[in-house]
Amino acid sequence: MTVVPNSPTKFEQLKANSQHLREPLLTELANDLPYFSEGAVQILKFHGSYQQDNRDNRQKGQEKDWGMMLRLRSPGGRIPAQLYLALDSLADNFGTGSMRVTTRQAFQLHGVAKHDLRTVLGTIVRNLAACGDINRNVMAPAAPFQDQGYPVARRLADDIADLLAPKAAAGAYLELWVDGEKRYKIRPSVASSKVRKRQQEGLLASGDQEEPLYGSTYLPRKFKVAVTVPGDNSVDLLTQDLGLVAFTDLAGRLRGCNVYVGGGMGRTHNKDETFARTADCLGYVKGTKILDLVQAVVALQRDHGDRQQRRHARLKYLIQDRGISWFRTELGRYFEAAIAPAQKESTPQLKDYLGWHAQGDGHWFVGLSLLCGRLEGERKRGLRELVERYQLEVRLTPNQDLLLCQIAKNQKETIAAALAQLGWENPLETSLLSRHAIACPALPTCGLAITESERVLPQILDRLEQLFARESITKPILFRMTGCPNGCARPYMAELALVGSGVDQYQLWLGGSPGLTRLAQPHLEKLPLDQLEATLTPLLRHWRDQGEGSSFGDHCHGLGAENLKQMLQVA
Repeated sequence: MTVVPNSPTKFEQLKANSQHLREPLLTELANDLPYFSEGAVQILKFHGSYQQDNRDNRQKGQEKDWGMMLRLRSPGGRIPAQLYLALDSLADNFGTGSMRVTTRQAFQLHGVAKHDLRTVLGTIVRNLAACGDINRNVMAPAAPFQDQGYPVARRLADDIADLLAPKAAAGAYLELWVDGEKRYKIRPSVASSKVRKRQQEGLLASGDQEEPLYGSTYLPRKFKVAVTVPGDNSVDLLTQDLGLVAFTDLAGRLRGCNVYVGGGMGRTHNKDETFARTADCLGYVKGTKILDLVQAVVALQRDHGDRQQRRHARLKYLIQDRGISWFRTELGRYFEAAIAPAQKESTPQLKDYLGWHAQGDGHWFVGLSLLCGRLEGERKRGLRELVERYQLEVRLTPNQDLLLCQIAKNQKETIAAALAQLGWENPLETSLLSRHAIACPALPTCGLAITESERVLPQILDRLEQLFARESITKPILFRMTGCPNGCARPYMAELALVGSGVDQYQLWLGGSPGLTRLAQPHLEKLPLDQLEATLTPLLRHWRDQGEGSSFGDHCHGLGAENLKQMLQVA
């Protein structure tokens, strides 16, 4: 049974009074204002949309330039051809003309007017539910390989996404966006349907018959899940609330999963009680019990997560405060099956799938680098033509790249020539630092942004690559950048990261690992961008001369805080 505080916070009360995510959103959709009230904005998030304004266009005494950002639900980043074409058209007709690949393998559309929201969301209603205090888009390796457990990981991601989709909210979506039309009914998968009945039973039940797992107040905060296969860490597994590494038998069937819990990137400057955290290994669970395990973890967080302080409400804080031993014991009240010691895994690697690859079923796919995930202009038009002509499936990666899939052998040459015309002459090649660099949108649309990120990333990469060339450094490093500390681009796992802390000033984080298995640490609080090269040069030279073949992140980690502090002093 869900534990509800005696004195619920304003936000918890808002969720409880929302009639399962309908109000005050439904009422405000009927008015002529170009924006929603704060209460409606919070409920709107559960429907996959955020209200934003273009901060570049703010003028004193004038109405803000309001627009809605939409985010999709696409487990494993899979975007069928018809959905891709619909999104492309919606972006042109109702948005800013661009689409953006997120770091959770979904598309975002920006700049949709409030009065167009019903038209846009009604078109893609089956793919909503990516925000709010519920499960977010379930991540999985995007590559459509047909072996090594990849098909199992993709199916498991689909099943988890269906299993954790809010039940009552589906009715709210239909009522709000398509006037309740039955043809849009959202059906869970067969696998998740078999497990959903347990949401009505015992400690898994919330006490709310309409929303048996989540309850009327849903989760204390957002919940993130990723599934992968041993050795493939394209999903940044340790940053998830719940991470699963799927093992298969010789016939390619799910044998079981190593389970990781309690990761998360979000933090707030000058609030030491908030921090980035990597997940703990819980152990190994048999494949037949994985969906039960997923429900149990969600129910435990539902009942024990902090509902008084939202910045302290993620699963990572619950585990940090009470410990993994407590969590394992408490989970036993929700989950009856055994949790065995973890299975040995291959060394995790950040895989990106750029270039041409055989899928294993007679078809090919090609991975295309998209810096910051932004798709617009001639490239957007060219990809639309290819997807439409050949009915290609699109897949999005956590690295904000895009895969074109299901390419027949006799189509490969023609498609390669078309991609060359769009600037992808050799899709495998990128500049030294851009291949794995990611950034959040930040200014001008993100209301949380303190400073720039996406818009300045190309210049920052160019400056760093020029510095590397001057210092005769030819090895890449994992670089990430955000305009605020909330961690959307997962900067705290990077070898080198800039985290916005003021106008043109950034925290400098160092020491993550190339395989995304270790947290970076902050070493400068306010680094002005114009001092970037001067600050980093002594450290880069030390790595070049004394690194002995180690990665930049490993080298920084080994130096320790005091040595790094001395090297980072600017004369």
